[in-house]
Amino acid sequence: MCGIVGYIGFRDAQNVLIGGLRKLEYRGYDSAGIAVLDSGRIEIQKSVGRLANLEDRLGGRPLPGHIGIGHTRWATHGRPSDENAHPHSDCSGRFALVHNGIIENYLALREELLAKGHQFTSETDTEVVAHLVEELYNGDFLQTMVQVGKRLRGAYALLVMAKDHPGTLIAMRKASPLVVGQAEGEHFVASDIPALLEYTRDVFVLEDGELAVVTKDGASFYTLSGDPVEKEPLHVTWDAVAAERGGYPHFMLKEIHEQPKAIRDTLLGRLTEDGQVALDDLTLPEGFVEKLDRVHIVACGTSWHAGLVGKAVMEKLARLPVEVDIASEYRYRDVVDSDGTWVIVISQSGETADTLAALRMAKQRGRRVLAITNVVGSSVAREADDVLITWAGPEIAVASTKAYTTQLVVLYLVAVYLGLARGTLQAAEARDILSAMQDLPQLAEQVLDTAPQIERFAKRYAGVHDTFFIGRGLDYSVALEGALKLKEISYIHAEAYAAGELKHGTLALITEGVPVIALATQTELYEKTLSNIKEVKARDAFVLGLTWVGDDDLEKSVDEVIYLPKTLPLLAPILTVVPLQLLAYYAAVARGNDVDKPRNLAKSVTVE
Repeated sequence: MCGIVGYIGFRDAQNVLIGGLRKLEYRGYDSAGIAVLDSGRIEIQKSVGRLANLEDRLGGRPLPGHIGIGHTRWATHGRPSDENAHPHSDCSGRFALVHNGIIENYLALREELLAKGHQFTSETDTEVVAHLVEELYNGDFLQTMVQVGKRLRGAYALLVMAKDHPGTLIAMRKASPLVVGQAEGEHFVASDIPALLEYTRDVFVLEDGELAVVTKDGASFYTLSGDPVEKEPLHVTWDAVAAERGGYPHFMLKEIHEQPKAIRDTLLGRLTEDGQVALDDLTLPEGFVEKLDRVHIVACGTSWHAGLVGKAVMEKLARLPVEVDIASEYRYRDVVDSDGTWVIVISQSGETADTLAALRMAKQRGRRVLAITNVVGSSVAREADDVLITWAGPEIAVASTKAYTTQLVVLYLVAVYLGLARGTLQAAEARDILSAMQDLPQLAEQVLDTAPQIERFAKRYAGVHDTFFIGRGLDYSVALEGALKLKEISYIHAEAYAAGELKHGTLALITEGVPVIALATQTELYEKTLSNIKEVKARDAFVLGLTWVGDDDLEKSVDEVIYLPKTLPLLAPILTVVPLQLLAYYAAVARGNDVDKPRNLAKSVTVE
């Protein structure tokens, strides 16, 4: 999410910054801005909306200078606006900075800085960092930034400029990417390589926990503790289009591989050190949770599948009855609800027409609405009573991947929150669940290592006409999403069934060689799932099974197994969906399809 560009050298910085930001537009954004240092003064210009709006403002008053920073913002803290756009500055105008990521402890820092007389002009977590730099500045730019880093919690890529140090930029990375480009007499900083390719193909990639001091003649690297680090430049051989995709052949594959980071970002700031859920964006009235008697989850497509998982988890942890409706059906049926009904709408774009209509209908009935969406400032986000943002960053591919997994993360957090608030979930169990959730990014990385196995399977069966997905409980909900992904981009007919329903008609379609993807991660249902697998094997289906590492029984009943790193069975959907996404992707590639733009589909469905 967001785009960062920095420049120091002999060119007009404004032109380099605008050009670089244009190369990063594919990442998605809602505002843009630049800051340029010249003659001892930092000038900032920024604008909500597209980059063209910023260019129009600069057209009448360009910013001179040969050092500057720029940013395209994807809103997280604070609505899209001129004030919330980056760069941000301190009270004195001595510093300017841009930021990608999330500062977890920004509220505590803000209160501390307000008490010391600092004045804020935005709603963002980023502005807190600018004032913190001002507060800690001791004349040594590098050591000041080291001290700043020690005070920050969260994930961030920071690029900072100081009027007292007109020949230096400082870049810092913690879990959010940054690269430094080198050329003769000039250097560049960016959040992604495409912004630099017009000027250089020699880049230094900052690793997590590193800092760069950049001048026009060179760059030196340090840990966030200030210890020197030796780095060698990488020579980029990608073309510009491939660079936008980070070297991946398609945006969808890139976004599948971004899921560990997306999960980590969505958890940031939402877990307390004592094992509680911190959903600060919820502003529920006093007594609201205690009066709840049911939850209605309303969504479309992939988001509806996320809602099915949410239903099972909320019912288990919070002991509330949960209904999950397809938005286009919900808005036209006679809904049975009560004053104790909480409506949760889920939409990746925040503009899904049917979901938005369902939200408005619920509001007209006097129901409180929570929106789970990936887009701050979207219609769904503006009109709901409460909003929980999935910090997945922009999705370019039409088929949703990381938006789905982050929706699941938020639904799990809401379920734990409700369980604790209602007294239906013990604190110790909640801590176990939340601790396991913190391990999910690392486990998702391990699941991605199964890609070569899945690619081989997909190539072997890319020519089939039908594929079936089966599972029980949470596995069935994920099977539905796996089948949808395969249909969306490979155009192979795919259906998902609750495994126990096979004997009620579906077995008539199971013939020799038909691929069946069988999910078997739910411990309580494992033996019954195994029996259903044997039913399809008895009819000569080819069965690909998904189960946990260490399960030696499944491989005796299937043709091939994908092993997943263990987590709580309750959390399995966040991991099991990843191989199914990869399967759909590699099948589509093998069939020569346009993976990122499948036929007849749109990213945001804004009509009924």
